[in-house]
Amino acid sequence: MNSQSGGLAPILCAHLLRRVDEKLIDLLRSLTESEWDLQTAAPLWKVRDVAAHLLDTTLRKLSLVRDNWHVEALDNRSPQDVVMLVNHLNREGVTVYRRLSPRILIEMMKIACQQSASFHESLDPFAQAAFSVTWAGEVTSQNWFDTARELTERWHHQQQIRSATNRPGIMTPDLYHPVLDCFMRGMPHHFRDIEAPDGTALLVEITGECGGFWYLSKGSTGWSLARPSSGDFAAQVAIPQELAWRLFTKGIDRDLAREQINIRGNRSLGERVLYLTAIVG
Repeated sequence: MNSQSGGLAPILCAHLLRRVDEKLIDLLRSLTESEWDLQTAAPLWKVRDVAAHLLDTTLRKLSLVRDNWHVEALDNRSPQDVVMLVNHLNREGVTVYRRLSPRILIEMMKIACQQSASFHESLDPFAQAAFSVTWAGEVTSQNWFDTARELTERWHHQQQIRSATNRPGIMTPDLYHPVLDCFMRGMPHHFRDIEAPDGTALLVEITGECGGFWYLSKGSTGWSLARPSSGDFAAQVAIPQELAWRLFTKGIDRDLAREQINIRGNRSLGERVLYLTAIVG
């Protein structure tokens, strides 16, 4: 179920959702009327659209998973169908909730976030999740991974608003490192079609106090995240922490990102890291 994580420990971060969302509420309350219409790094979304998306996805997940309330058929779908469905639902949600006044949206967000945090905290982290983490190649996932994925969504969309409105970020080790760790769990699936001799290893470093080191190794059954037996790396990739979240969520042009990333060794192998996408859609 979680072979993509290799020997890495589960990311037990349910308690962080409440903290990230409290910061979101404070952020939204601080915005001026004009700031709600500022453009974000998401090309089609202004600040009000990102806020609408965060409200929509929180309410939608509570309805689907906690309350078992299904309107659209959620039968087995191809990865392409999942992307199309998610994009469709996201567009619908943003269209509706962007019409709300900031006061109403914030009050609804506060209620939704409190219920969402309580729900995720109540889950057995090692039970099967209602939704798999498809960008990591999983057919089924455990709750801890789905909750970590939820944290990445809440964190990176809030960071988009902070960047657009020139507010201080939430790039702190306790909140941002688990986000980066979750992103990196998609690396083995991302490399699944890359041929290399068994024993080939890559070192990926996210530089900065929130970052760390991740080791991608090729074995007889494919790629996995685990510490290699030696320090002989085919490629070493260093990505600044300020850039990493934007890179893995399609928030920056990869040609621009490439100029800020240091790759040593096999460049074609190292550059593959730049194309990891840790979101659906």
